[in-house]
Amino acid sequence: MRVFGFQTDIAWEDRSSNFSRIKALADEYGPIEADSLVVFPELSTSGFTMNVDAVAEPREGESAQFFSCFAKKHHCNVIAGIAAVGDEPGFGANEAVCFSPDGVEVARYRKMNPFVVAGEGQHYPAGKSPIIYQIGEWKVAPLICYDLRFPEPFRTATSMGAELLVVIANWPAVRIDHWTTLLRARAIENQAYVVGVNRAGSDPTLEYPGASIIVGPRGEIFAAADDSVSVLTATLDREELVNWRRDFPAIAGLQSNS
Repeated sequence: MRVFGFQTDIAWEDRSSNFSRIKALADEYGPIEADSLVVFPELSTSGFTMNVDAVAEPREGESAQFFSCFAKKHHCNVIAGIAAVGDEPGFGANEAVCFSPDGVEVARYRKMNPFVVAGEGQHYPAGKSPIIYQIGEWKVAPLICYDLRFPEPFRTATSMGAELLVVIANWPAVRIDHWTTLLRARAIENQAYVVGVNRAGSDPTLEYPGASIIVGPRGEIFAAADDSVSVLTATLDREELVNWRRDFPAIAGLQSNS
């Protein structure tokens, strides 16, 4: 499967500008392979803002409609970070929303580990569990930013059968070494492909380094981005993953008990 990571510079609390930036980047990059997976960063149409009243959207809000249309236009699968309306008044939900090539929403994951340093949980309460969904033969689990520091949701997703772990993020420059190290660790310990798509640019308080990467099940880096707005891409080989899990059965017991 071909994967594309859209490493964008997110306009602060400006949905329309972010739609325009994504369209321009797609036009600049050129054709996107049909039936591929296109991944966008965490809160990709708002930035990492706690201003829930300004950015939270209903289930079929403008961002969901935009990514649905993007998926249909390019006939691709999409995973995108969206600020959704929460379960209680005044709260939001930091979610990864997944669309099929016909534009249908097929899965929605809520961030399990809000970023405590920013008080995220006071605005976007935690989700309860990982999810996995199917893209062709692949079992895919989306996760979000601070989740990366916790091996448990990744292990749970792997026990549910996940083969591709997708991490969308607004991960700041000051801790970028942790980002790369942890993405590789999650790939190695779960014998899974890991796609980490971070944002570039800055918001009112932080600088973001990009540094999106695509990692193989042995921890090898297949593709890496710099700090610029760009599209990262690689082809993932499921047979290679299946063979590695068979030949080096480190997670065999975990999966047999799932």
